[in-house]
Amino acid sequence: MSARVALLRMQEDSLLSLPAPIHSYTPVQGVVFTAASDPQPEVRCSNSEISRLTLFRVTTVADSKLWNELVARHHYLGYKPLPGAQIRYFVKHGNTLLAALGFGAAAWKVAARDAFIGWSPDERTAHLHLVVNNARFLILPWVHVPNLASRILSLAARQVVRDWPQLYGYQPVLLETFVEQERFSGTCYKAANWLYAGQTTGRGKLDRHHRQNVPVKDVYLYPLHRHFRQVLTPSGTH
Repeated sequence: MSARVALLRMQEDSLLSLPAPIHSYTPVQGVVFTAASDPQPEVRCSNSEISRLTLFRVTTVADSKLWNELVARHHYLGYKPLPGAQIRYFVKHGNTLLAALGFGAAAWKVAARDAFIGWSPDERTAHLHLVVNNARFLILPWVHVPNLASRILSLAARQVVRDWPQLYGYQPVLLETFVEQERFSGTCYKAANWLYAGQTTGRGKLDRHHRQNVPVKDVYLYPLHRHFRQVLTPSGTH
C-alpha cells in the first residue's frame, strides 16, 4: 500500500505515467458497529490484581474486524487503515479484553524527531523503515486500572521487537508516537520511559502552505536498540 501511494503521488507530479489498473478498486466502507463493541461490565481494580497481561496479535479476519470496530467506536481518532508495515494487538487478562494497540509506518518528516536522532535527509530516507509508529493505543473505556497503560506500553515494546522481524525480516530500533496536547499529558508514555522529543508544528503531513491545520502534538520516542542513533545515522559520529 505504501508503494502504491508513492507511485500515485509520483504520477500526480508528472514524474511517471502508470498503466491503466487491471482490477477495479472499491474503497473500504465505514466500520459497522455491532454488539461486539458494546460497553462491557466495568473492570475496576488495582494494577496488582491484573496478575498477567497477554498481547495477542491480530491475525484473523474476525479479529481484524473487531479491532477496527473497537478503535472506530471508542478511540477519539477513530479508525483508518494503518500505513505500510504494521502490527495490531489485543491486550487481555485471561479472557477479559482490556485494550487494543496498533503499530505502523513512521511519519515521513517530524522536525523534533529528526533533530533528536540527528540524521540527514538521505539517512532518513534510507532508514525510516527502522522507526515504527504507535498509531493507536486504546484502553477500553470501561477499564479503570491505575498504571495499566504504562504497563501495556512496556510489554508492547518488548513484543514488537520479537514480532516485527518475523513478519518483515528486519529489526526496528525506535518507536515513535504523537500525543495531542489539548487532550492528554502523555503520563503513561513518560511512566513507560518514552522520551519526550519536542512538539509537532501543527501542520498536516500534506500541508504545502505552512498553515497550522491540525492540533499540536507532543512527540515521544522509545529506543528499541541501545545504539539506535548509530544505526539510523551510520555516516554520523554519535
